[in-house]
Amino acid sequence: MNLSLDGTTVAVHRDGSDLDPLLSPRPFLHPVTTPAGTTVTELEPDDHRHHLGFGVAVPDVSGTSFWGGRTFTPDRGSVLLDNHGRQRHVRTLDRASDHHTAVLSWTAPDGRELIAEERTLRALPLDEDTWVLDVRTVLRNTSGGDLSIGSPATNGRPGAGYGGLFWRAPLGPRPPAVTGPDGLTGEESLHGARVPWLALAGSTAEGAAWTLLLHQIGAHVDPWFLRSNQYPGAGPALAWDRRLPVPADTTLERRLRVAVGDGHRRDLPGLAEAVTDLP
Repeated sequence: MNLSLDGTTVAVHRDGSDLDPLLSPRPFLHPVTTPAGTTVTELEPDDHRHHLGFGVAVPDVSGTSFWGGRTFTPDRGSVLLDNHGRQRHVRTLDRASDHHTAVLSWTAPDGRELIAEERTLRALPLDEDTWVLDVRTVLRNTSGGDLSIGSPATNGRPGAGYGGLFWRAPLGPRPPAVTGPDGLTGEESLHGARVPWLALAGSTAEGAAWTLLLHQIGAHVDPWFLRSNQYPGAGPALAWDRRLPVPADTTLERRLRVAVGDGHRRDLPGLAEAVTDLP
């Protein structure tokens, strides 16, 4: 289920079934590459082994971790718990070289299904230097009871409201430059900002420049979880500072488009507009 444009693979899809259970096994994309072939995702880096390219990762679904690694607790801080869930591929609904839609089952450690997800991934051409990944995820609570989504922030760790669609970019010789709308720049300005898009511009150790522009699509805009100095990673946060209720048999939908480009783009607002204008 790789994604290709004009016969060239731009994102490799992995089902995650061979992962260590402590990583909360799940499907993800890696490597994701620019049109020139520069890899802009990271897999199991030394700083966070549970960072798996690009995918959907949530640290707390009513106590089950679909993020991997340690769990932040109010009384003991970050500890390793026996609470790791798993996302399993159930069936494919639609598939072509440039898109696919699949049903996934999110199960707790005891095997109970908590969430059934329908995830659609599309590769869209933009220009000779940039393509766009379009992602739509619909999460349905199938547990038979009410659920809620949390994060380390909702458990008492300020600023750690991560969880949802998450992109882990590779380390480079220096932190990527971070830009958002209305002249916002830097991690301090954009971490927690409720703005529709942000961009990271980095370089590889070999000197290849890349740009990622992540754009939330739709009326609902979540705050951004952003890291650039410690490591490069970003994604809209479902539970930034309070738990997100997901009542029984209801759905939660999010959509994100990511422009994956070579070089450092100067007109980022223009790029953001072009991303939203794609069909």
